[in-house]
Formats: sequence, C-alpha cells, structure tokens
Amino acid sequence: MFDKLVEQKIREAQAAGEFDRLEGRGRPVDLEAYFSTPEELRAGFAVLKNAGVLPEEAALLKELNELAARLEGCRDPGERERLGRAAVELKLRYDLLVERQRGRR
Repeated sequence: MFDKLVEQKIREAQAAGEFDRLEGRGRPVDLEAYFSTPEELRAGFAVLKNAGVLPEEAALLKELNELAARLEGCRDPGERERLGRAAVELKLRYDLLVERQRGRR
C-alpha cells in the first residue's frame, strides 16, 4: 500500500516537472563516496551533508585548497610567505587529525 502511494507521488511530481530542475540532471550519479564510507557512518554523514556541515578533515582540506589557490595567484612576497606559513600549519593540523582518527580504528 505504502509503495503504491510513493510511486503515485513520484509519477505526479514527474508529470508536474518537479524533477526537471534538479542539480546534476542528465549526469550519472556518482556513488563511489557513498559506498567507500563505512556502512555505520553513512546515515550520519548524509545528515551532516544535507545540513551543510562538513566533517573537520573535509573542512581543513577545503581550506587548504582555497589557500593553495590564493597562494598561486599572489604576487606580493610578504603575503606569499604568510599564506605559505598558514598552509603549512593547516596541513600539519590535517595530518594530525587524520593520524589521530587512524589510531581510533
């Protein structure tokens, strides 16, 4: 009974064009990250992702990538040095976090 109701709602949404503007429409779904995540963590990570919250290591990697991009475009020697030091410190924080998490497993 529930399955039929769900199918009906999906068909109604399709007919109304509600799926036409979805992000990634027409591209294959990449489930590699999902299946490479341990099963017991998948639901929690999905909740965090939907809430726009990044795990600490992902936030650090994002910040590192942003710093690298800023460093690449920077022409001021003093600013380059400051950005370089910040990148080294951030990389150290990331490495320590990853190593600590490995120790917990």
